[in-house]
Amino acid sequence: MSRIRRMAAPLVLAVGGGLFAAAPAAEAAPVACDTTSTPYTYVVTYQPGTRASAVDKELAAKCGTKVAYYAEIGVAIASSRNADFQQKIGVYRAYSGGKDVDSASGAAARSLGAVKTLEDTRSTAAAGDLSAQQWDMKAIHAPEANKIYQGSRSVTVGVLDSGIDATHPALRNAVDARSSAGCVTGAPDLTPASWAPTTSDHGTHVAGTIAGKDPAAGFTGVAPGVRLASVKVVNDAGYIFPESAVCGFVWAAKHGFPVTNNSYYIDPGMFFCSHEAGDAAAYEAVRRAIEFSTRHGVLNVAAAGNSGFDTTKQTTDPNRPHPVDSSCGILPKSIDGVVNVSSVGYAGTKSSFSNYGEIDVTAPGGDFAQTPPPEAGPACPLSSTVFGGQYGSKCGTSMASPHVAGVAALLASRFRGLPPWALSRILEGEADVVKCTATEPECTGPAKNNSYYGHGLVDALDAVR
Repeated sequence: MSRIRRMAAPLVLAVGGGLFAAAPAAEAAPVACDTTSTPYTYVVTYQPGTRASAVDKELAAKCGTKVAYYAEIGVAIASSRNADFQQKIGVYRAYSGGKDVDSASGAAARSLGAVKTLEDTRSTAAAGDLSAQQWDMKAIHAPEANKIYQGSRSVTVGVLDSGIDATHPALRNAVDARSSAGCVTGAPDLTPASWAPTTSDHGTHVAGTIAGKDPAAGFTGVAPGVRLASVKVVNDAGYIFPESAVCGFVWAAKHGFPVTNNSYYIDPGMFFCSHEAGDAAAYEAVRRAIEFSTRHGVLNVAAAGNSGFDTTKQTTDPNRPHPVDSSCGILPKSIDGVVNVSSVGYAGTKSSFSNYGEIDVTAPGGDFAQTPPPEAGPACPLSSTVFGGQYGSKCGTSMASPHVAGVAALLASRFRGLPPWALSRILEGEADVVKCTATEPECTGPAKNNSYYGHGLVDALDAVR
């Protein structure tokens, strides 16, 4: 999918009068680079281990500048104003999501829209009353688990999202500023402003579900004893471009996070195809970053998406006009080793919006069609943190995924140093089986591994005992 096209210089033979030395070839005139147009950021693939000096030389020769270079995986992040930069590098080696968005005149959907928040209300609940409304936590036996074990402070979960509000009362003791970074540009930025949320409380909501704790409000997440790292990959327009994800996964690997949560898909397309120009570079860059993180002990958990379709049977991309086949996948969930999470509502059946097909496990994400009794809380899990020190309700596989990341963090706390494949195996083995029913004709497969629920509903209590 990614390959370096070697430039072979033409061989010129001088024939003639014996003793005369051939004149040296004239050097090519320097390329005139665009210095006024809008700059775009690209992922550019190289052979892993390529020297940074060689990367700098090629980028400069082709009117680009280096933003970051991850030599371990052979992925550079570059900026260029030249409209033909991708062609200069090679259309199978370079890709810019930002340029694609602008080229589509805003037609591309932002990814937090498809792993989207389906409800966003605010609660000013009185102190001590939120626990009664946490039906999502009760469904996975988190309250019972918390009485036994709340996780280890030496375990940090990377929240690759829109940033975490570290001033929230439920999160101020959980967020590790030293492990947090902004990755929106494709290069890690350690300043607090770079990883703090700006336009979206999505990451703050996700973080609370994983590890929030506020006794005054009666709120507790799945694993309140672990720590959180805010790894901001969502820009202010709501897009997650390939360069941001690459930075996030490499950051997680280098900082020893046993678990990351990824409640998004990479923009601007929903599916990236490994054989298509442009797409190939994005797919390969993200694949390498994820595999690098997995090799370094990171279990990556991802939301399945909220389009309500079987991802294995999709033939078109809802966001871009290109066909989808077996070489295409939603990133990051389609990469080997990533735990793919579907959503269930209050009744315990698949949420109407949840994608399905290749599912590993399921968790509560809410559903308007599965309304709980008033005393149990809203249809969407209320129980998480939003801006202003408040608590808000959101539905989506975005909300299901952090439940799984929280349970994975409990397992990582108990079994320190266990490799990701083993954590994943235990996570699946301890899940409570959810069978297909007669009212779910599109649900296929055996009880212990089907297209709606995978290996079942994650169980925090089984994880700690």
